[in-house]
Order: sequence, then structure tokens, then C-alpha cells
Amino acid sequence: MSLAIVYSRAQVGVEAPCVTVEAHLANGLPALTLVGLPETAVKESKDRVRSAILNSGLDFPARRITLNLAPADLPKDGGRFDLAIALGILAASGQLPAPALVHVECLGELALSGAIKPVQGVLPAALAARSAGRALVVPLANAEEACLASGLTVIAAEHLLQVVAHFAGRGAIEPYAASGLLHVSQPYPDLSDVQGQLSAKRALLVAAAGSHNVLFTGPPGTGKTLLASRLPGLLPPLNEQEALEVAAIQSVASHVPLSCWPKRPFRQPHHSASGPALVGGGSKPQPGEITLAHHGVLFLDELPEFDRKVLEVLREPLESGFIVIARARDRMRFPARFQLVAAMNPCPCGYLGEPTGRCRCTPEQIQRYRNKLSGPLLDRIDLHLTVARETTALNPPLASGDTTANAAALVAKARERQLQRQGCANAFLDLPGVRTQCGLSEVDNTWLETACERMTLSLRAAHRLLKVARTLADLEQVECIERKHLAEALQYRPVSG
Repeated sequence: MSLAIVYSRAQVGVEAPCVTVEAHLANGLPALTLVGLPETAVKESKDRVRSAILNSGLDFPARRITLNLAPADLPKDGGRFDLAIALGILAASGQLPAPALVHVECLGELALSGAIKPVQGVLPAALAARSAGRALVVPLANAEEACLASGLTVIAAEHLLQVVAHFAGRGAIEPYAASGLLHVSQPYPDLSDVQGQLSAKRALLVAAAGSHNVLFTGPPGTGKTLLASRLPGLLPPLNEQEALEVAAIQSVASHVPLSCWPKRPFRQPHHSASGPALVGGGSKPQPGEITLAHHGVLFLDELPEFDRKVLEVLREPLESGFIVIARARDRMRFPARFQLVAAMNPCPCGYLGEPTGRCRCTPEQIQRYRNKLSGPLLDRIDLHLTVARETTALNPPLASGDTTANAAALVAKARERQLQRQGCANAFLDLPGVRTQCGLSEVDNTWLETACERMTLSLRAAHRLLKVARTLADLEQVECIERKHLAEALQYRPVSG
């Protein structure tokens, strides 16, 4: 047969669209033509595939070979199509039965010796192959990652000859067996490590229970970073769908080892990070920090030191839960449902308000420092808390109730109530959801309206205040929002939103 078809998968953001590799052999002078919008690395696959086939002891047909990567308008890059191209040529030349390749998809880069090298972004391709009802042939080094897509038949090989023998019926490769999603045994940092700071721990508990954003303000050394690093341990464990989403992002970015994927991400970019580093971008758009923090925590320390233009790009993802990166040829959408924790000093020197009088900042310097943060951004942060300096005892007694395990149990109960009632955390309620789930009595509603007017809160801030109050009620396992919940929620708002 002079025509063969092999299926593979491209990588476009965190998605893996299907690519059909068509190999056609015709009479004429020996030549190999590759079409279908291939980029440089794909064009170079012609030489890699030829050497891999010859060095594996197979015949490279001395005919006019045309390879088409369809769809033609989808850009293809990387060496992930090498294996599919090689199998297509071998099937078109009669060295492999073409029908054996109908129900499989192939990923892998070929070395000149015929060895199959690992590639990035295997998990999104595995999930797409499972949806298409096909098996997946991958390099052995990517087998564990592919097996995270439970129910998928994974064929793992180290060399081209193994794959050829498998499809030719000379030596079947047993489907790779893995245990599914890994269970991480590494414990999270414990909340009991934070000395004192009862009000900050309370705010952290509320933030975890309702998935609210939080801003800690205080002098250096008061435990702001320590508090932020304890938040992932308070959050409920990822369910299978969330874990797969996180794993797919990490598969594309390749920033962490496989064993860390089921943990909730905790990202802490430096304040010198650029806009593309934070939200994603580049000539070939890649996930940024907000996408790498999907279903986890994004911690921005020294918040005013970030470039204001960089911080402003966070406003839409904080509301929508995704980021769209537009380029001349296409638009890519990356998930970004993260929980923001920010920390800042009260003034440029950091010691404003301390009784020792160490601060020497002028009012103009303080105002200029705080003006680095825009009102719309601060409006999207639900909990604003001042973290004061604690005693300097090096070995303080531990409070038995201030442990991650105890706090996580309270968070789990509150989240369970929210999921049963509305299907999402309180922070993600839309406007109709706020009206339905955060109803108040007429007296409390009037009281809240008066308080919001006095504090000059915006409507967005008022709605977020109601969501925090709903979370406080859920922590107490009560159905209705009470006046005390509203009063505590008001304490977490700045005087002007």
C-alpha cells in the first residue's frame, strides 16, 4: 500500500489537537517532502527519521515520499511527530500493516539510533486520546505521565524496533500498568509553626474555607510569608479532575517532577517578574505563573514592588478564572483559577506604626508607596489584614488548636456545605448566586448598606463582603448570615475600596 495514515497530537497551550500524519509513496526520483505548516524542528525530522529507520535495520524506501501533517493551518513544532512519521513511512512501504495503526496515536522524538526520546505535554495528549477512544504509543520515560489518564491503553517503548515488532505481530508490547493518580506523602508545612498571630490565622482559615483572596500588611519579620506558605495545607485535597488539570499544565510547562503534581501548587514569583512571566506569553505562548498556580495559591510578596502594569493584568483573571493570550495568528486560553495571597509593608521602610518610632518615612513617601497599588486591584482582594509584631520568644508553647490538621478539618466541612448548596466555593459565586445564597434580613440589610456608605465601599466590595460573611456562617455550620458575620467581614475591608 502506498498510502498510510497515523494519528498524533500537537501541543497548543494546554490543549492537544489531533494531527493526522499521511504518508504517500510515488514513483520518481527519491525525495521527501513535508507539508502541513511544519516549523523548523518538524522539518528537521526528515533527517532524524531517515537515520533512525536505517540504523534500526529497516528499509528506507528510495521513492518520492510526501508527508502531510493535517490540518494544514495548525502550526506544528517540536520532535513529537517523529515516531508517527516513521511508522507512516514504514506502513506506506509495506513493512508494517497499515490497519494496525488505525486505533492508536503516537508521540515520540527519534534519536538517530532509533531510540525514542521523551517529549513534553504528554498528559493533555493522553486525555485527548482517551476521549477519542484510541490507544497511545509513548516513550517509556513518558509512560507514568500518560497513565495518569485512567482507562487509557498506554504502549511504552524505548526503541523504534520495539514498536515495529509490536504492530507487525512479532513481539507484542504489554500495555503499561500504573497505579493511576499518585498520592503525595510529603506533608505540608504546619500552621503551628507560626508564633501567635491569632487574627492572621483566623483570616487564613476564612480564606481557605471560601477560596478568598487575602492581603497581609505588616513590618518585616512578622510572619507574612510563613502564613502564606501554610495556606495550601488548609485547602481540601484536589479531586481527580482538578489533579488532572494541574498535571496537564505542569506537563506542558515541565517545571516540577511527576511526584509533585497532585499537590496544590504554590507559586511565589519574584517582584521583578514581567507581565508575560506572570500571565503567560511569548512568541509561542506558554503558561505563566497564574496558570501554574491553577487550583492552588499564588503568593506575591512585596506587592508594591511589582510593576503596576504587571499587577493590573491580574484583574481579569481574578474575576474570570482564565487568561486569553492573543497573537497575530491565534488566541490561546489558559486556565487561571488561583487563590491570591499578597503581602506588603505599611511604608517604604516597613516600620510605620511601630511604637519604637523607627519609621522616618514622610507622608508623601507613604502615599506614593501605597499608590503603586490601584483601587480596582485592591477591590478584588476580599480580606485585608494588618499583621503586627509578636514577642520574640524563640520557643513559644504551641497552641493545640492552631495546627494544620485541625484547621483543615474546619475548612473541609465548610467547603462541603458550599459544594452541596451551590456547587462551588463562595468566592466564585456570581451575582445571581450572591443574591440567592447571601440573603439578609431587612434589618441587617439596612445596617450593611449604612456601613458600606460610611466606608465608601464599591458594589463589588459589598458583594465580596457578603461572600466572606457567607463563609463565616459556613464555618459555624449555620444556614443564615448573622450580624456578627457581617461585622467580622467588615473588619477585613479597608476604609475605602
